[in-house]
Parts: sequence; C-alpha cells; structure tokens
Amino acid sequence: MKYYIISGEASGDLHGSNLMKSMYKIDPNAEIRFWGGDLMASVGGTLVKHYKERAFMGFSEVIMNLRKVLGFIKFCKKDILEFSPDKIIFIDNSGFNLRIAKWAKSKNFNTHYYISPQVWASRSSRVDTIKKYVDSMYVILPFVKDFYKKFDYEVTFVGHPLLDAIADKKLVDENTFKREHKLSNKPIIALLPGSRKQEITKMLSVMLKMAAKFKEYQFVIAGAPSQDYSFYKQFIKTENVKFISNKTYDLLSVSYAALVTSGTATLETALFKIPEVVCYKGSWFSYQIAKRIITLKYISLVNLIMNREVVTELIQNDFNEERLEQELDRILDPEQRLKIFSDYYELEQQLGGKGASENTANLIMG
Repeated sequence: MKYYIISGEASGDLHGSNLMKSMYKIDPNAEIRFWGGDLMASVGGTLVKHYKERAFMGFSEVIMNLRKVLGFIKFCKKDILEFSPDKIIFIDNSGFNLRIAKWAKSKNFNTHYYISPQVWASRSSRVDTIKKYVDSMYVILPFVKDFYKKFDYEVTFVGHPLLDAIADKKLVDENTFKREHKLSNKPIIALLPGSRKQEITKMLSVMLKMAAKFKEYQFVIAGAPSQDYSFYKQFIKTENVKFISNKTYDLLSVSYAALVTSGTATLETALFKIPEVVCYKGSWFSYQIAKRIITLKYISLVNLIMNREVVTELIQNDFNEERLEQELDRILDPEQRLKIFSDYYELEQQLGGKGASENTANLIMG
C-alpha cells in the first residue's frame, strides 16, 4: 500500500521516523512519500520537502511568510494527487496539516492523525474540523483523550513515542563523552535553546549569562540539526561554554541540569531524569496573541501531564537573568533534586509505557 506522511519540525521528524520503522516492519514493501527531515529520510521512502524549508515561528512570522506557506500548501495537494496514496498520515503541525486534511477528505482520501494538534490548549473550535476531516486520531498524552470525549469524538491513546526513542537510545559513558568532545570534568549544565533562529536568538543570550555565575559547572549548547555552529558562535562569550551539534540525547544522558526552551525538549529532559528550568520568550506580537487564546495553566508538557508545577516555567518577562539564576540555583540543591526525581518517575508512569510507534502503525495499517 501507499502512504503519504506530513510532519514538521525536528520533533515531527523524530516521531515520523519511528512510525516509519514500525510500518516497514509490518510491510517491508510499503511505499512511503513524506514531508519531514533527515531522520525520516534515513529510514527509507521518498522525502518531498524538508522541514527546514518552512520553519516559521509564531503568528507574526507566519503572516510575514504567508505567500510561501500558501505555495507549500498548493504544492502538497498537487503532489498527493500525483502519488495517489491509500492513506494520508498527519503528524502534529496543525496549521498546515488541518488545511490539507480538509482538502484531502473532499478528494475521498483516508486520513489519519498521529499526535493531535494542541486544540486542548487553544481554539478548541478546531475539534469540529478534526471530526469532519480526520478518520482516525491517535493521541500521545493521556489527558487529551479525555479532552476529546467532551466533544463526542473517540480517539486512541497510544502511549508517548518519546519513551520508545529514549529506551532505544544506547546510553553513552560520561567520561568517554567528555573526552571525545573535549569537555572538562566539571558537571554539565545543558542548554537547549530551541531549533529556529528566532527562538535561539531570544533564548540563548540569557541562558549563557549563567556561565559567568556558575563557574563550577560547564555549559554545553545542544545544537539543533537545522542550524550550523556559525550561527551559535556569535552568542558564546565565556570559556566554560561548549557547543555540540545533533547529540541532544547523548548530552542529556550525562548532564546534571538543563535550561530548556518550551516544547518537546522539556519532556525529553524529564524522561532523562534531568532537573530543568523551562524557558520561553516570543516576539511581543506573537505573545500578545498567544496569551489571549491559550487557556492552559502551564506551557510545559511535564506540568500539563502532571497537572501541577513540577518544573519552573519562566515565560516572557519572567525569563530574565535574575530569575533564571535563582531557579538554576534551586534545581542544583540536593534536596530539591530528590523531589524532582520523584516527580519524574511518576510522570513516566502516567505516559503508559513503551510501544506508541508500533501501536500506531498497527492501527493505521490494520
């Protein structure tokens, strides 16, 4: 059978790649054409568009690049018609995918959505669109299944794919890792400033100010696969800062603490049992819109899943040098760390165990 997968961003590429691996185990002869990234391309199939080509952040950036966005939508529709897949699989990326889903149903394509759009966070009216144009929805957060029940829409909780990705990751030896990357023996504080240039610019300069205040640690920037070192270099001013590209899981596995931009990385960091401070600062315009339509109490997946504050969130004006120093100092305290570790183990239990990718592949292909 023929499958067309549309994902966006680095996290979509990761989850898409693991889904594709499970799909090929079920049917080695499956024909898969996809929008994604390097991880999906390494599994097989045919890459149509790389997510780097359409990495626009926030409301204002999307508006500024609206012509490009509309061009991608037009091209995607044309490509789907030419490929004529048996099933279309959407992965997150709601702004783009829901537009394609509406069109796809008008053409009688069978539609599946893996990792729900965040309708539970804002604009719940989009549930009506999902019910009309998505044949099957597979969710990875337990509270999302309960959310959809309120709208009389049955979805399937498949578990969280990060559990698979982390469990399958071969852990590195800390001493070997430090030696290979020319790091000192000091404990590591990982910096995860995001993947887009706009967010890295806003986040990293403040994060790096901690390097001058916590000299007994070494700070290591987790470089995103979508950005080159030349972009990060302009922010590095002190000697106890290093840069390692495309090795985030290895870095987290040997870190003592982390400063993390809000997104999937907050959950990844927690599953590696690393105490963290969650940070976020968007453009003024995007933030003003977001705070008016987002109804959630928290922004990090860790706190949303636990329905209480497990990790501190420094958002917009709270994300400043003084507050970040206070919160980093707090998560380095041994007593506080024990409480965080206990919360992290409870979090893992909430996510329902391994097998999300395999479960989803079986449901789609069954």
